Amino acid sequence: MSISAPKLVIVPPTTEHTATVIFIHGLGDTGHGWKPVANMFQADPELSHVKWVLPHAPTLSITANMGMEMPGWFDILSFGFDAEEDEQGMLRSVSSINKLVTDEVDSGIASDRIVVGGFSQGGVMSLLLGLTSERKLAGIACLSGWIALRHKLRAMASPQATTLPIFWGHGVEDPLVKYRLGVESATFLKEQLSIKETTFDSPDLQGLAFNSYNGVGHSTNQKELDDLKRWLEKVLPKGT
Repeated sequence: MSISAPKLVIVPPTTEHTATVIFIHGLGDTGHGWKPVANMFQADPELSHVKWVLPHAPTLSITANMGMEMPGWFDILSFGFDAEEDEQGMLRSVSSINKLVTDEVDSGIASDRIVVGGFSQGGVMSLLLGLTSERKLAGIACLSGWIALRHKLRAMASPQATTLPIFWGHGVEDPLVKYRLGVESATFLKEQLSIKETTFDSPDLQGLAFNSYNGVGHSTNQKELDDLKRWLEKVLPKGT
């Protein structure tokens, strides 16, 4: 069965299009859920050149939610995340979302002017796609996500994975994707993939900037969004 690109919402740039953010929503959401954030970021003159691509996940039966059907990029077999993973579903969605990257490249946007990001399940997708892509992307943004397929990610990772700028934001009070899982995922990236640690406002953007947000659950807040915006301004600078 062929894999097609997902349906999507587009927030076009307000000035000349020279960069793209593909942002992937979490379980039960749609691309519309992140459109207000895209609109807010685009109002910043330093990001007016950025096109936002907000894909919709297909409807799936989610095992951990008693088989309830909802938008999802892959099945969740257990909310503990220590159980068996839906590897087939994850890889199928990565292939689908990668078609959106291909579309941007085909339209004239260089791959190193494309950021792939996401929230929760979408963060998982952005990490899998970005770390294994044959293309050199501008960076990865993961909000409240985790590293999946740890047993084979090291073998799947591309040579450029070690130099990719990565913004990771995680709420300390997250009851669903536990903060500890975010920390362990960051440790995995550093120890198993040799990705160095940095900060989102460092002059050297290469590496993982892991940012903790006190009082934040499985959501985001203005401080996290402001930090992400500053990072995006650096990895997708205007006028290049």
